[in-house]
Amino acid sequence: MKERKRMKKILMILNILAAMILTGCGKSTEPEAIQKIKKAGVLRVGATGDYQPMSFLDPSTGTYVGFDAALAEDLAESLGVKVEYVPTSWPTLMEDTLAGKFDLALCGITITDARKEQALMSDGYLGNGKTVLCRAEDAGIYTSLEAINRPEVRVMENPGGLNEKFARENLPEAELIIHDVNEEIPGLIAQGEADVMITEILEAGYYCAKDDRLAAPLINDPFTRGQLGALLPNGSEELLEYINAFIAEERESGRLEELAQQYIYGKDVEAETIPSSDPVPALQP
Repeated sequence: MKERKRMKKILMILNILAAMILTGCGKSTEPEAIQKIKKAGVLRVGATGDYQPMSFLDPSTGTYVGFDAALAEDLAESLGVKVEYVPTSWPTLMEDTLAGKFDLALCGITITDARKEQALMSDGYLGNGKTVLCRAEDAGIYTSLEAINRPEVRVMENPGGLNEKFARENLPEAELIIHDVNEEIPGLIAQGEADVMITEILEAGYYCAKDDRLAAPLINDPFTRGQLGALLPNGSEELLEYINAFIAEERESGRLEELAQQYIYGKDVEAETIPSSDPVPALQP
């Protein structure tokens, strides 16, 4: 089994390099950006560390875990280097990316036109969408934006991300509560400190599976549909091309589905509630 896995990785690396190598007169040269990363021996990955089940900094071990953390390890392994995580936050994610604080950010980042106008984004590797997380007893109440967009409804979001942006744009009549620690919000919803969290399908499903006090009544009918992708600073076109080839290989080999089973479906969330890694069109809220 180990030999089979090793050969799979070797073939993956060869396939990716074949897609990247520039040929001429029988000579091959590896892109400068890839050479630089290999010379440094590390792939710098920006991560907020607050997004279960994608990329979460486990305080008990000091390590990053989740779908994206495993994907980052795969990417680094294909380059023959180690991962070096660089902490960032949702309010500073774009600023840190453009400043070149890391080679790429990989932590459950939705591909949007606004982000692509400012920086580079990879091809999508996992479908996602905005949905509702609420108390199980209220699952029959919060089944539409109209039902949530009321002055008596308390919506809690972490600052700086697309969840806050979505809430401000679509729920102007609701009371918006900003809470700095994203992973604490589901528990606060369950305790009655707020009524609703607008979050992603993947995160909502994860927390519902962990806490039966919570529900995601619109998990199969989200407000938006989109894709998660890696975020890179401008000028990183060579690395972007490598990453896109890497994502295609991870999909073709079944690795993306394997990671989904391990970190998402394995959390007792039924498979049909999670979008596949196949591209789906983004819907306007």
